[in-house]
Order: sequence, then structure tokens, then C-alpha cells
Amino acid sequence: MLRTLLAPALALAVLASASPAPAQTLIVPLTGKRHRTIEAQTLFHTLFDDFFLEDDGTTYVQTGDIPAMWLRDSSAQTIPYIRFDASFPVLRERTAGVIQRDARNILVDPYAEAFMADYHIWERKWEVDSLGWPVLLTWVYWRTSGDRSIFTANVHEALRLVVSTYACEEHHARCSTYRYPYRVSTQRAYNPDTGMIWGAFRPSDDAVEYRFNIPQNALAAVALRDLAELAVIGYGDRQLARAATVLGERVQTGIERYGRIYDARRGGWIYAYETDGLGHDALMDDANVPNLVTLPYIGWCSAYDVTYLTTRAFVLSRADPYYYAGRYADGLGSAHTPPDNVWPLGIIGRALTATSSLEVSTAITTLAETDGENGLIHESFYDGGYWRFTRSDFGFGNALYAELLFRTLAGDTATPFVAPEVMLPFERRTQTPTLVPLVTQIENESIVLSALRQLLRHAP
Repeated sequence: MLRTLLAPALALAVLASASPAPAQTLIVPLTGKRHRTIEAQTLFHTLFDDFFLEDDGTTYVQTGDIPAMWLRDSSAQTIPYIRFDASFPVLRERTAGVIQRDARNILVDPYAEAFMADYHIWERKWEVDSLGWPVLLTWVYWRTSGDRSIFTANVHEALRLVVSTYACEEHHARCSTYRYPYRVSTQRAYNPDTGMIWGAFRPSDDAVEYRFNIPQNALAAVALRDLAELAVIGYGDRQLARAATVLGERVQTGIERYGRIYDARRGGWIYAYETDGLGHDALMDDANVPNLVTLPYIGWCSAYDVTYLTTRAFVLSRADPYYYAGRYADGLGSAHTPPDNVWPLGIIGRALTATSSLEVSTAITTLAETDGENGLIHESFYDGGYWRFTRSDFGFGNALYAELLFRTLAGDTATPFVAPEVMLPFERRTQTPTLVPLVTQIENESIVLSALRQLLRHAP
């Protein structure tokens, strides 16, 4: 299969140009009245290095330095750039291509979370949120563009398969035939009547400790609401919409009933990271998204929700076994990486859901002081020495870092993952604080758009 790799073509075009455009820089304010510059084109690194235009009209998205396409990562890598589709219609084709590729991947196997360019399965770890992310991407794109061309037969069938797979895994013991061949037991006891969706792996690709991962189920509940709207608008399929709505309500009720613990020491209710519905809970958080810190980012709740705030205070403290603090950084880590390794993705998620300018600027300072020499985001790094890191180019992290800077430097609003009427009455929408004055935001927006324009000018 022939593939068009955007970055090499761009590089050749720039080298062939008689007068290549100079790099445009943004001034990023840091703590201590310091600042750094960043090339605006770096914010589009994943869009021009990880997106491949395929002969079948789809867009294959690899997750940075791993040659495979995760349903989660590919959707999350695309969403921050949908805000530019209206100004640059050529991007709409690429976004629509990701939607179609995700649909085809789901139809290959809804239990696989990662695929190769030829549609073969890269890895078959059942992660509840994997099926939800393509729904979020489709919904955000539809709400932004109104483009009905995405409502193909493949997408319709994929939406049906999302609901039927979730419904089956809600009753895993009675319905499912899923088994993972090694390294994880799928037989551990759990309450089969929670209403939540049974899972085998976390977003980090590590095996769950308890069967119901709360952030993954929260994202699934949000996605099912969006799916119900897509089913009606795209296909007039009210039966599918009803099934998605009812299932989503059961998941939400299950989270509220079994996914929260009252902890008097912490002053109220907190969310568990995982539960078996039988009284055993994992009180922690993991850096990979979705996690408890990013519940407002995925549209589950407001950043001002009392239970969320109590949970946030707990997981962003040393009481969380996966919260690390060292000489160069403090933040969430993961069982997926060595102890004392902080994930930039966790720092970004904290900043995107912060309500304090100081908290945001502190997070950006840490990212600026620990990123790669080329300005790209690592998967994780040792908190006592940022030069010890895992993965030099993490597509998910690069995309969410761009989202953070679009909001804080250019004043862009958050991309909602759920309709406004779904939020609880009087609940405040999450809005990441900006770090520069309005005039500077406008200037930065111009720089960002100009950088994107230059990149597209030389791209195929």
C-alpha cells in the first residue's frame, strides 16, 4: 500500500524553495518571570509527521515513534486540530479520513486497541475507552463542521458494534468470549451487576487490578451520549440511539454508586481509579488519559465539581502511590514505566483542567524544562534526571501539549466532548486560564495560523 508521509515531503519542499519562510516563534511565559520561545510549527509536529494519507481514502495515524495506530491515540491526536478545519478545508479531508480508518479498524476487531497500516491487529488488549475515542472524534468533527459525508455505512456499522460490544462487556461472564492469551487473568471476582463495563487493560496498556476502571467507564458514558446523537442525525437510527442512551445511563449510575468512596480523612467523596463492585478499590491515578484528573477534559464533570476537586487533591499528592516528586518534576507516573518516572501527559492533563493561572504556568515551566531538544514530548522521564526518558516522540503528548498552548497562549476555547445541555444545571464549564493578555493572544493566534499555512503550502 502506497502511503504519503507528510513530513519528508514538507522537508524536501522547503529545501527546494529559493527563499524558505523563517520559523515563527511564540513566547511562552514561565514561572519566576522567565520565558522561552517555541517554534509555532512544532505544535503541528504530529499532524505532519504521524498522519499518512492512504490510497483507500482513509488517514492512518501512528502514535509517534511506534509504527502502529491506537484507536485512542489517533483520535486524541486529531481532535486538537479540528479547530483549524474551517479555516483550512484541506484538513477536513484528513480528519474525515481518520474517522473512516477508525471505523474500519473497529470492524476488524472491536477488542483490539491498536492496528497496523494494512489493518492487521498490532495488539488485542481490551480497553474500554478505546471504542469511545473514535465516537468523541466523530461527534466533535460533526459538531464543528456539519459535514455529512462522514456518515458512511462503515461508520454506522462501527457505531452499532461499539454499543453491542459495550453491552456484552457489561455482562462479561454471561456474554463475552474475550480472553487475553497471557500476562492477565480475566477470572478475578467482581460484581456482575454494577451496570459498568468490564475491562481487561488500562489506558496505559497495563492490566487492570479491578475489573471496572472508572475513568474509562466515564469516557464510555460520555461517548454513548454522543453516539446517540450521531445515530439520529446521521442515520435516523432511533433504535441505536435508544440503546446507547440506556446503556450510558446504566454506566453513569454504576459509577456514582460503586465508583465513589466516602473518605472522612479527605473531607468527602472521592472517585476510585478502579473497583470490583464488591468493596475493593484502587485509590490512585495513572498519568495516561483518560484518568481521574482529566474527568473534566473528557466531559464527565466540571472542574469545579466537589467530588472531582476532592479526588484531584488526593491523586495529585504523595498519598497517591503513582504520584512522584523529584528534583526536576512532580506529577503522575504509571505502572507502565519505571518508578519515579513522571509523564508529561499527566502534567498536561493537570494543566488542561486547572483553574489557577499559577498551576498552569508551573506545569508549562516543567514541560519546557524537561522536553526534548527538538521541543517534542516524551512518554515519561525520571524526576531526578529528565535526560533519562522513555520514548522520544509521543504523538498523544505532542497533540495535547499543542492543545494546552492553543488555549493558554492563543486564547482558544476548550473543545467540548459533550453537548452543553448534558452538563448538570448551573455547572460551570471548564476553561483553561490564559497566560498572556488579549492583544498577545490575538498576535499568537495569527502566528499559529501563519505557521500552519506555511506547512500546508508545502505539504502534498
